[in-house]
Amino acid sequence: MVKKISPETRLKELGITLDKATPPAANYISARRDGSRLYLSGKAPLYPDGRRSTGKVGEDVSIEEAYKDARQAGLNLLATLRNEIGSLDKVDYVIKLLGFVNGAPDFYDHSKVIDGCSDLLVEVFGENGRHARTAIGVGSLPNNITVEVELVVRFKNGGPMC
Repeated sequence: MVKKISPETRLKELGITLDKATPPAANYISARRDGSRLYLSGKAPLYPDGRRSTGKVGEDVSIEEAYKDARQAGLNLLATLRNEIGSLDKVDYVIKLLGFVNGAPDFYDHSKVIDGCSDLLVEVFGENGRHARTAIGVGSLPNNITVEVELVVRFKNGGPMC
C-alpha cells in the first residue's frame, strides 16, 4: 500500500515556502465558508519581492512567463487557504479553479497559462488537487495584472473547525 503524503509535507519536499497571506485590496473578504466548502477570492501574481506581474499575455508577456504568474497566483491562494484554516492538511480536495488571463486580442492559449496553477495544485494535493476548471481570456484585469485565479475547496470532516 502506498502511503499518501500530506500537502504540508509535500510543500516541504517541493521546497516551497508560502509567503504571508495578503489582505484583500478593497471592500471584500479573502474567503467565505459555506458548509464544508471554502470559496477563495481571486489572487494576482504578487511575488515575494513585491513585484506584481503585469501586461497582456501574447503581446507583452510570453505563455511561459504567464504560466509562472498563474503558479504564483496559486501559491498566493495556498497562503490564503492556510491562513484561513491553519493547515493545508485539512483540505479534502480542490473542487473548482477559475482563471482569468489578460490576453491580447489574438491570444488563444488561456488554458496553457492557467495550467501553471492547476499543475501546482496537483503537485501539492496529488489526485485530490485535480479539479473542475474554467480558463477565460479577458480584455483587462485590475492594475493590468497578467492573471487572476480563484479557488473552491472542500474540507475533511465538514470543515476547518474540525
